[in-house]
Amino acid sequence: MINRKLIGTFVDQTFMHYTRLQVVCDPEFSEILMAEIAEAGFDTFMETDKGFEAFSEGDKFNADLVNDIKTKYKRVSPLLFFQDKVQKQNWNEEWEKNVEPIFVEDQCLVRAEFHKIDKKYPYEIIITPKMSFGTGHHQTTYLMLKNQMRINHQDKMVMDAGCGTAILSIMASQLGAKRVEAFDIDEWSVINGKENAEINHCDNIHIQQGKISDLNFQDKFDIILANINRNILLDEMNNYSKVLLSGSHLLLSGFYEKEISDLVSAAQKFRLREINRDNRESWACLLFQKNK
Repeated sequence: MINRKLIGTFVDQTFMHYTRLQVVCDPEFSEILMAEIAEAGFDTFMETDKGFEAFSEGDKFNADLVNDIKTKYKRVSPLLFFQDKVQKQNWNEEWEKNVEPIFVEDQCLVRAEFHKIDKKYPYEIIITPKMSFGTGHHQTTYLMLKNQMRINHQDKMVMDAGCGTAILSIMASQLGAKRVEAFDIDEWSVINGKENAEINHCDNIHIQQGKISDLNFQDKFDIILANINRNILLDEMNNYSKVLLSGSHLLLSGFYEKEISDLVSAAQKFRLREINRDNRESWACLLFQKNK
């Protein structure tokens, strides 16, 4: 899942312009398109109402690969690409003008360091997003935070699978988790997650690069948090169950309401019983408990 105001920052001052690729697409394909376009040399992305914009310094991108991506995905979904050049500007400043703090159930405040909020909340998370998902602005991150606050984390072992900015890890730490093991396949997410954990003074969060099938954990977990996407969740369901203690909880999001039945059916095969579901603007969240 990728859905964010700004991903990445421009730092090279030798280029006088950026190549902008405007993409109009089905939201379901935004994440995978961003990932593939990043491989073509675009390193910063900004959401739009109809899709997203991708930026590359000067002409440092592979035009042939961009065309291949367009051809590939036009076969499965309506897709439009528009390319032009834009002048350099202070992108961090532009992003800061538009990003807003997030208030979850009037219990949790998610903000950037530059936000000044007078009201105090039981939980406050500071997030500095770079090239990683999870600022609280996407409906699935909101759902995860909302439902996390309903789960007893006190002295629990918690896994954050596909941690992105580590926002869920930080929430778990603030809720009293004993230790949080977080991981992501993206190097930027690992770097950004560690920075955010430090900013929020969470010294019980350990973040590493990889996926669950590649990593070894000494202990099993009381809570597993995974806000990824339907396909990965289905593929990893058995792995989640293997490292989850009996009677403990698996909280999932990153998928649409119409995909709930797929997740529930898959979970049942691995002794995972649905105990709650939630939704927000067509996105869904599921809470499972592992049978004893």
